[in-house]
Amino acid sequence: MKVTIQEVAKKANVSVATVSRVMNGNYPVKAETRSAVLKAIDELNYIPNMQARELTQKKSTTIGVVVPSINNMFFPEVINGIEHTLKKNSLSIILTCTNNDPYEEKACINNLVSRNVSGIIVIGPTSSTIESKFYNNISNTIPLVFINSESIDSNISYVSNDEALGAEIALNYLIDNNHKDILFVRGSKDTYSYNIKEKSYINVMSKLNNFNSENIINIGNGNSSETVDNTVDILLNILPTTSATAVFACNDLMALGVLNACKKLGKKVPDDISIVGYDNIPLSQFVEPKLTTMDQNMFLLGTNAAILLLEKIECENKYSKRIILNNTLIERETVKKI
Repeated sequence: MKVTIQEVAKKANVSVATVSRVMNGNYPVKAETRSAVLKAIDELNYIPNMQARELTQKKSTTIGVVVPSINNMFFPEVINGIEHTLKKNSLSIILTCTNNDPYEEKACINNLVSRNVSGIIVIGPTSSTIESKFYNNISNTIPLVFINSESIDSNISYVSNDEALGAEIALNYLIDNNHKDILFVRGSKDTYSYNIKEKSYINVMSKLNNFNSENIINIGNGNSSETVDNTVDILLNILPTTSATAVFACNDLMALGVLNACKKLGKKVPDDISIVGYDNIPLSQFVEPKLTTMDQNMFLLGTNAAILLLEKIECENKYSKRIILNNTLIERETVKKI
């Protein structure tokens, strides 16, 4: 049977109000009284009723987190960063997954708002949901933080990687190693991350006078459990006919799909073709050859997003802030060097 706060008060020989004050830390309590209450809590293994506590304090201790997918290891690493910071502030998360579907994204947000969460962190919101101005009214009623998204509303805080610059760094690394003909592998058009990288690709290749729109390859959903296999299926038809000596993929799952396609075709990486991914998920260092990729600071993205949300909650949603993180090239074994 669950222990009640009344039983704790009886064992510590204090009032229920005193137990509540010790737990909440909102009123001064004598040291010996506090010690007696904490001892009773420990001996009885008392677990507070969070719903009752939230009603008393008139604020939720729960934060909503909306994620496009849990199949891409990028997102669990970001979530770890979020939870690490929120846990230190006695907050917990409700995790919802949209499966890259804008309608599911709206449903997840509405559900979290109805649960009266204290704030919401949205990882990679879809472009169509942003363009529909869905978030404009919501941002005025609840603290919102976006991770890796375009800027749309001054009342939303953001933490993003400079993916435009990161893509340029990756492409210039290939170019510096004498790769001038480069395939660009991306996911669905509804994802800001892929769109911003494509802009960098077009700019860089245009400066080389070597842009070819046919070298942009869309494999569909870039964060699903089928991403690697879908990339393999598409690249099996493209790699035998292309003159490209390198591939830049928008995330590591796609890059692994390219690597698997090369193995099926008997193409040696990096001798026959070079590959650069994006994200630096843990798996990228365990495949053979080890994947050269851009490190997206996944854990740091999460911790910064949580800090921004805590700040918005503290200031009662009156102010917003934007943090831009730099990406780092991780040189491994999938790029042939001159």
